[in-house]
Amino acid sequence: MNWKITPADIESAEAVATVRAYVDDIASRYYGRPATGEEIDTALAEEPDDELAPPRGVFLLARAEGDPARIGGCSGAKLLAGGAAELKRVWVAPHARRQGLGARLVAAAEDAARALGAAAIRLDTRSDLVEARALYARRGYLDIERYNDSPYAQHWLEKSLTTEP
Repeated sequence: MNWKITPADIESAEAVATVRAYVDDIASRYYGRPATGEEIDTALAEEPDDELAPPRGVFLLARAEGDPARIGGCSGAKLLAGGAAELKRVWVAPHARRQGLGARLVAAAEDAARALGAAAIRLDTRSDLVEARALYARRGYLDIERYNDSPYAQHWLEKSLTTEP
């Protein structure tokens, strides 16, 4: 499948549905059982996405070429203090996995962060998200000290946006 990655309004119905699917996926993995609607709502309230909008952020959706209603995944970037950006909401829908879309979504978010003026991009992740951690390592992300207080994060990574690995 060919995917087209483009900016989307974080408050649009398709963005909201995609982020809910993302949170459902990672929360269910965290709990080891299907997440409840209440748990998804709580997670979204704890980490709102309002900063994934211009002028300090961007939210990206991967849409199937020829069928733009079919969403394959998402990613986003938002500016942090100090000239860095943060990679957020990287997710590939189950039907779109194993096609290289995750790497394309990360690359698109990195490009968006560069366009926002960031010299580096950071992220946090969990130990159980082994596929994501492997993707970030392949893309040149390196371990750094904790930079936020996310209660779910166990790893903090960063990549320079001024040079490619």
